[in-house]
Amino acid sequence: MPVNGTSQGTVLVADDNEGIREPLVELLRVHGYSVIAVADGEQAFMEICSQPVDVALLDVMMPGRTGFSVCRAVKARPETCLVPVVLVTGLGSAEDRIQGIEVGADDFLNKPVKKEELLARVRSLVRLKRITDELENAETVLCSLARSIEAKDPYTEGHCDRLSRYTVSLGEKIGLSEEQRVALRRGGIVHDIGKVAVPEYVLLKPGPLDAAERKIMEEHPIVGERICAPLKSFRNVLPIIRSHHEKQDGTGYPDHLKGEEIPFTARILQTVDIYDSLTTDRPYRKALTQEKALEIMWKETRQGWWDAKLVDALQGLLQESPTVFCVPVA
Repeated sequence: MPVNGTSQGTVLVADDNEGIREPLVELLRVHGYSVIAVADGEQAFMEICSQPVDVALLDVMMPGRTGFSVCRAVKARPETCLVPVVLVTGLGSAEDRIQGIEVGADDFLNKPVKKEELLARVRSLVRLKRITDELENAETVLCSLARSIEAKDPYTEGHCDRLSRYTVSLGEKIGLSEEQRVALRRGGIVHDIGKVAVPEYVLLKPGPLDAAERKIMEEHPIVGERICAPLKSFRNVLPIIRSHHEKQDGTGYPDHLKGEEIPFTARILQTVDIYDSLTTDRPYRKALTQEKALEIMWKETRQGWWDAKLVDALQGLLQESPTVFCVPVA
């Protein structure tokens, strides 16, 4: 039963058979869950898209849009892909289970549904959804903090979001895994989050930094790594945060890594980071053209700073898709 009248979670039940649907709805409500009951797949999809749902119980064989179809559509949307979906089915063949796995189902229940099994599955999946929501909230806080740091300098406005998009585009071109592309997307936004510890007089200084100021600035990758380390979902982002200022010849910071010692995803982000810095306005110069920016990057690559393979891949991507790094029009 709910404690102090609070809901145990929100469960969507979709089944065209009222005789099956209503007993499930009543059972869940008695045990403290808020329930959204619908009679077909299209309604189920619309409800999941329009309001928070902790678990969706979908009958497989509904008329029109089947449970398989709804599950596939829910899992395809970034906004709903983490909603646990349980397919409720009277089908017992291995092929049907395989199809359910292929469309992204998190679990299965066989008809007739057993009360204890239903409640145990829902309880477990609601707990999992709550943990997932907490992780998402933590990520949102970190990203908001990163953007607030960026907003202090009008010349870096939009840099984090551009870097997030651009690194994923380059990652796709060179065939990175989905896991690595997710790390790049997150890393693009939070790579400079350690600058929260850098005083504004250093962060916004218009001229060159002196030795003491540079030492302060060069601590920010370590601070950023420390801020994000407690979030386990960011484990693949930490090397990007720490190492995106390293250089191939070992003259970068904070660890003076060389060549292949620098994590590959950090090298990808730094390649795009340099390109974006060169092609956007700065207090001391206007944005450079694509051609001029690449000319400078190749010069610095020959000096031993950047990964030549990645600069080449970046140039190839720009030649194939000239507008891929354009700032979207509001």
